[in-house]
Amino acid sequence: MSNEVKASSRERLLEAAATRSYVDGVNIGVEALCKAAGVSKRSMYQLFASKDELLAASLEQRAPGFAARLLPPADDVRSPRERIRYVFERVEAEAAAPEYRGCPYLAVQVELKDANHPASKVAHRVKEGLTSFFREEATRGGASDPDLLARQLSLVFDGASARAGIQADAPAGLLGPTVDVLLDAAGVH
Repeated sequence: MSNEVKASSRERLLEAAATRSYVDGVNIGVEALCKAAGVSKRSMYQLFASKDELLAASLEQRAPGFAARLLPPADDVRSPRERIRYVFERVEAEAAAPEYRGCPYLAVQVELKDANHPASKVAHRVKEGLTSFFREEATRGGASDPDLLARQLSLVFDGASARAGIQADAPAGLLGPTVDVLLDAAGVH
């Protein structure tokens, strides 16, 4: 098998794992993943040691895009308060799409329930990156307890993502006021 064919099969498998696990959950079978990617199971196991490794690799590959969609650019001139609010504005916008199923990284952690699973480790790291963003902005904005605020904002983010993902509630009109209360209470400007 040539390197070009392997790379193409690899990319198709990564795409199928990201897309199908987001829609159908992480327990989607190997056969369904291979069928979606147009790749044989033999080829999959030549490229990845296991479905777990494939899922982790697909989450890792998608992490930069996840951050780019949610976080303001590093050179953005908004205030820390506006930078934090930006994340929640993005969640509101994404949650309005009919295909929205919530935060893919939260879903993986909830579905797997195993902190040592390779995909859970990737998801945890990505989610911790979001909490770190909140902590850094809270610190820059003068929060009285940046760590507590970062954890509270992560809780709101995950709750809004989960409720919107299961279509229990639309976050539009809820997130802004909720985040503002937390930012005000913490003294973030």
